Amino acid sequence: MAKAAEPPSGTRDLLADDVRRRKHAFDTLAAVFERYGFDPLETPAFERLEVFAGKLGEDASALIFKILKRGVHEASGAADLALRYDHTVPLARVVGTYGSRLPSPYKRYAIGPVWRADRPARGRFREFTQCDIDTVGSSSPLADAEVVWAVHDGLAALGLADFHFLVNSRLALYGLLDAYAVPAELGPPVLGSLDKLDKLPPAAVVTELVERGLPTAAAESLVADLAGEDTDRVRKQLDDTERGRRGLAEVDRLLELTAGLPAGRVRYAPGMVRGLDYYTGPIFEVVAPGFPGSIASGGRYDGLVAKLGGPDLPACGGSIGVERILAIQEADGVPERRGLDVALTVLGAEEEVMRLAGELRGRGLRTGVYLGTSGKLAKQLKWANDQSARVVLLYGPDEQEAGEVTVRDMASGEQTRVALAEVPAHLERHLTA
Repeated sequence: MAKAAEPPSGTRDLLADDVRRRKHAFDTLAAVFERYGFDPLETPAFERLEVFAGKLGEDASALIFKILKRGVHEASGAADLALRYDHTVPLARVVGTYGSRLPSPYKRYAIGPVWRADRPARGRFREFTQCDIDTVGSSSPLADAEVVWAVHDGLAALGLADFHFLVNSRLALYGLLDAYAVPAELGPPVLGSLDKLDKLPPAAVVTELVERGLPTAAAESLVADLAGEDTDRVRKQLDDTERGRRGLAEVDRLLELTAGLPAGRVRYAPGMVRGLDYYTGPIFEVVAPGFPGSIASGGRYDGLVAKLGGPDLPACGGSIGVERILAIQEADGVPERRGLDVALTVLGAEEEVMRLAGELRGRGLRTGVYLGTSGKLAKQLKWANDQSARVVLLYGPDEQEAGEVTVRDMASGEQTRVALAEVPAHLERHLTA
């Protein structure tokens, strides 16, 4: 295939079954979020560059897709717009713009594409869909718990059964640094190294901590405690520091408020860091056995809305990695979303065929009419099979003379003669049985 015929690097063409599967997933998640009282929000695919510039951190800012000025200003080579990098920055702008017109607290969900000028790799795209929920304006732990519940129900609605939440608190992490006497200036890099415990062997993390300036004994003790299964030891260490006690209280309250979820579904994970610096309170990640990384994540980020240009309001939220989940479902052999309910062959009597198709569509059935020029039944049946049709209607000369239609079930191959006037009712019963 010529390179010009391929989609741009880091993007994909999504054909019918992929689009249907994705739409089903998005609609499923939206229905769950609506039940929790989150309102939908759609923002433009691009924003003024100044909305993003300097607000995402140096690493993220380098991944912004900039849009050059247009028309008479094109020759300047300057950019004034940027493709949407995430849904959080637009949320901050919306809260700042429409604050007095929004409910307080403001609960919204956003499902839509974002763009990153990243290096494409397997499973990593420059254009992909993010699915976020956020509550702005509430400092209550109920808001954090509700995000966890909503994310849980969203994942369950998508058909995932074997997954669990790892929860922690940024305060608890800072308390951990206090307990192990980590100097303040080493705090962020030490947390960055600890964040790799799920990817690297403990010995490799110890080596990295020592290279960052942590004494070997302290590094070994810290990694051993976090990598072990005994969370009680970590709790005892945290109980000796003020920030540690406050962090543990946040974790325990979140565990209490999510106790109604299946047993073992939500667990305290003292080594879970969430590498983003803007988190200020409870944090979580969702993991599924057999799949690397997390499939959902989130936490509390008080102060971020103000940093991004909105008012200084508390906030928390979560994001579901719907692209990863769709990949899991494909790997697990989830059936493709079917195409047509009914395929009509054309063997004469075209006016009657079109009338019948219209009546079937009016009853909510996905109905297609063969639009080719071949009158050969074999070719039309191949078309119906390619459309994943559940039922094919044959209305040839014999059927026309008898005032009947042959209904062929494509799964079983069984055929039934039905009076023409009774076809719509018969198909409704057959396809919903």
